Amino acid sequence: MKNLRIVTRIWLITSFCCVLALIPIFWFLDWDILKKFGFAASVMSICFLLLRFLFKDLGEGLSALETGLLNLKDREFSTSLNYQNKDELGLMCALFNQTIEQLRDEKHWLYQRELMLDKITQSSPEVLFLVNQQEQIVFSNIAARHFFKVHDGIEGRELSSLYEHTPKGTQAAIEENKEGLFSVVKDEQEPETWHISLGTFVLNNQSHTLYILKQMTRELSRQEVAVWKKVIRVISHELNNSLGPISSMLHSGQILSNNAKDDRLTRVFETIDERIKHLSTFVQGYGKFAKIPEPKQEAIDCGKLFEQLSEQWQFNYVNHGVEHLFADKSQLEQLLINLIKNAHESETDPDKVTVEIQQRVNDTTIIVTDQGKGIAESRLNSVLIPFYSTKATGSGLGLALCREIVEAHQGNISLYNREQGGLMVRVTLPN
Repeated sequence: MKNLRIVTRIWLITSFCCVLALIPIFWFLDWDILKKFGFAASVMSICFLLLRFLFKDLGEGLSALETGLLNLKDREFSTSLNYQNKDELGLMCALFNQTIEQLRDEKHWLYQRELMLDKITQSSPEVLFLVNQQEQIVFSNIAARHFFKVHDGIEGRELSSLYEHTPKGTQAAIEENKEGLFSVVKDEQEPETWHISLGTFVLNNQSHTLYILKQMTRELSRQEVAVWKKVIRVISHELNNSLGPISSMLHSGQILSNNAKDDRLTRVFETIDERIKHLSTFVQGYGKFAKIPEPKQEAIDCGKLFEQLSEQWQFNYVNHGVEHLFADKSQLEQLLINLIKNAHESETDPDKVTVEIQQRVNDTTIIVTDQGKGIAESRLNSVLIPFYSTKATGSGLGLALCREIVEAHQGNISLYNREQGGLMVRVTLPN
């Protein structure tokens, strides 16, 4: 009885009641048997027709509810019920329609939120990937696929199978399973500083770990340069405040020395004047580094640019089909002049200085090489820092200014000692 539909139960109960009501006819009425059965059949037919008419809407309403609930089970929220009678079943159908409409709005909101979240994660420059208990990647963003050098998707692959193409140092940092800074080496370039963050949560009754890898080299360099700039601005300010009064007093002293006609005193004042001018030039140079403007990028004709440079400095020019560079012209000229000048000052033959330029898919590389003495390996990471110089008369500004110009263009600069002798400076600028 519990497995029967409601409409079937009503029919059975009605049939049973009709049979009970007609039993006395066979006992108390003095009719022949055919007349009794005819009368009973007529009464039951009328009852069934009346029952069919009265419960017609009930069947339609229950059928509509069944269809709606099946759609709800299949997560289909676009169907509404058309049963609109003013009875209890109609109120249930109206409540169902209100619920469906609310679920439809919530599904749309969740869908939009999911799209927004996916857009944010996919466009994020940080490397994001989610790993389950079986060490399989279940989610990754575009940056993660580039980091692992796999462009056809890494979902479903084991994390251990991706270490082969990752930069050196990545596997140890991930397997250590600790948050913090770590160093990696890409394509024999300078070590880069990265930060790894971990997050653990339960998804589908399984523990998952979210890895977030962020490149920190540029950020640390920016903070380092910002500190140096602040120091330079303070020093320049104090020196300028002192040079002004000293220069004024020197002028007064020179007037007095001319009246005294003392040659020794005149030479003293001339020496002081020379050192003041040198110090002013020194301060102006560092002030220029501390106040380098934002680059105004434009298309630069490589042929004309290097033709102008060759009029000032001697070097071999090798161009692998690059016609234009997109950069700030004045800053790019300053960058190249500093690099070529450093190459000439490395005790190399001028005809051994080479500038090579080549274009790749996403960037353009400028390589300046010489055959001088090179730089000690222990000093390679320090020569890009302001005030640090390997020359006795150097200001420690040239390469620091180069790094500032390159990083302002969102590029990268690195230095290497060549096996055949000399130094190679590689500058990478985005296209």
